Amino acid sequence: MIAYVDGASRGNPGPASLGVVLLDLEEKPIKTLSARIGTATNNIAEYYALIFALQEAILLKADELQVYTDSELVAKQFSGEYKIKDASLQQLFLLVSHLKQGFKKLAVSHVPREKNKLADAAANQALDNTFLQIG
Repeated sequence: MIAYVDGASRGNPGPASLGVVLLDLEEKPIKTLSARIGTATNNIAEYYALIFALQEAILLKADELQVYTDSELVAKQFSGEYKIKDASLQQLFLLVSHLKQGFKKLAVSHVPREKNKLADAAANQALDNTFLQIG
């Protein structure tokens, strides 16, 4: 399974949201998730998007997941290349580490913003609405 994830924050911190697009291995859409998460920084919103993607993939019984994010910070913290200094991000990373155990194989890779348009659109749609959308 493939997931594209993105977080958004208008104000940083400000109103924040997440967007997740799950695809099968032929890159056909399986599900799109978007949700407002209250007031948060962009980095926190990016982590929430990753967490939602991991949770949804587990619910869909995926044993392998390739995640793409335009957040270099999240991708490099996941790989251990960057240290996590912020206490809030440390807590979210703890959740990611726990969810990671639900997969035989999990990879998180950085992609340029222009390759993450669907997840970005889902995150921004959530900011324009006030509810969780699943489609």
